[in-house]
Amino acid sequence: MGAVTPPTDRTPKQDRSRATRRRLLEAAVACLAEHGWAGSTVSVVAERAGVSRGAAQHHFPTREDLFTAAVEYVAEERSAALRALPVQGRTDVVAALVDLYTGPLFRAALQLWVAASNEEQLRPRVTELEARVGRETHRIAVELLAADETRPGVRETVQGFLDMARGLGLANVLTDDTARRRRVVAQWAALLDEALGQKPAG
Repeated sequence: MGAVTPPTDRTPKQDRSRATRRRLLEAAVACLAEHGWAGSTVSVVAERAGVSRGAAQHHFPTREDLFTAAVEYVAEERSAALRALPVQGRTDVVAALVDLYTGPLFRAALQLWVAASNEEQLRPRVTELEARVGRETHRIAVELLAADETRPGVRETVQGFLDMARGLGLANVLTDDTARRRRVVAQWAALLDEALGQKPAG
């Protein structure tokens, strides 16, 4: 009779590893948003995530690995949530897209941008990440807004809206801009209806 192969604990271990990685990524984004680049070390993130520094470095060997992966992870989560939005009026769509630029993700990304402007080893990674996030956000915006980019000027109109949304995010960094932002969102929804044509129902 052949040797009996002992049962493995591989699946639970993989699950634990994924859970640890997720906690680290979420903690890294929260630290960047709250403390900025200078105050966000691997040790601080590991403590917030409830794991050892060694465990953090097992998943992310360098600080740059950790923080670029964190912003990318949350950007993907937000994109998935946007793609899952039901068909709605343009005001709701505009508000949802603007929310991308006014929450902790944007604050974390902004800290990365500032750090990358001064840190040579970080700059190419952040530049490439932001280019990918920007392309995906534009694609989602076109879909949710039912924008026909074969029409002249439509692509630029959508991009202009996203640039405006980023500006609203910057305005919100220092002060709560909620009331003014609500009025701007309503006006942009009306402008987009005029520029893009009424959104088809269904």
